[in-house]
Parts: sequence; structure tokens; C-alpha cells
Amino acid sequence: MATKKADIRLCSLIGILSLFLFTPIVQAQTPFDVTECGGGPVTTVFQSPEVTVSGLEGKGIFFSNHENKLFNNFTFQVVQIARVIGSNRVSNSYWKIMDPDGDAIVASVDVVGPEKTMTFLHGTGKWKGIKGEAKGKTSAVGKFIVPGTFQACSRYVGTFELAK
Repeated sequence: MATKKADIRLCSLIGILSLFLFTPIVQAQTPFDVTECGGGPVTTVFQSPEVTVSGLEGKGIFFSNHENKLFNNFTFQVVQIARVIGSNRVSNSYWKIMDPDGDAIVASVDVVGPEKTMTFLHGTGKWKGIKGEAKGKTSAVGKFIVPGTFQACSRYVGTFELAK
């Protein structure tokens, strides 16, 4: 009888340990809500009433709208290629987003019409292993201060996780 109880306890212990060993660790999703504002030159490659193709390079800053203040006062540099056919806008851009310590996140933003999707691709320093996504929309467009430039803001809401 004592041997059966010991066997049952051993099997239970093995079962519990296997749950810990073979169950993937769930990484916590951290929410963020930011507004980015930037400006810079726009290069128009082709423009007609039907089709416009352009590129831009911008620089700007992020402001956090979330109580956790993540990404507040981060700066960025972005390069983008865009096309507008009729009223359909499509663009792809790549971003270097830098924190006040100099660590960086590389992100892409795909735009189809008014909808934007930001995806985190890579991180350095404390952002190494970052993965995440956010949905966004343009929140403000200013009158161009100089011809051939842009000044605009967009808001993004999403989550990210860091590799453990």
C-alpha cells in the first residue's frame, strides 16, 4: 500500500513538472497609445489627376496618450514610398524610433486608404526582441509651411511584448 501511494505521488509530481516544462511561457502584452507628429520633404516622382507617386523622409516625436507613458518623448526618422490612384492611397514606410537613451526600434507602417498598421520588426538594447502591432489613423495635417514638405500627426493604439 505504501508503494502505491509513493507511485501515485511520483506520477503526480511528474505530471505537475511536465506542465511547467512543456507549457510555453505566455508573454505579457503591454499596451501603448501614442501620437506621432513629424514633418519633412516630399519628393514627387510622378503626378497627374489620376496617379501620384511620391516619397518622403520625415523626422518627429512621439507623445504617449496612455497612463503608462510608454514611448513618450521618443524621436523618429521615417522613409516612405506612396502612390495614389484615383482616391486610393497605398504607402509603405520604415521607421527608426529612438528612446531618450539611444536604444532603437525598427518598425514598418503599411497604409491602405485611411487605415495604418505599424509592426515592430527589430529592437536594440532594452527593446531587443520586441514584437508588436498597432492600428493607426492620421489625426492632423497642417498647412505645408514650405512647398514640397509635409507636417502631420497620426495616432496609434496597440500592444507589444519583449522576448524573455
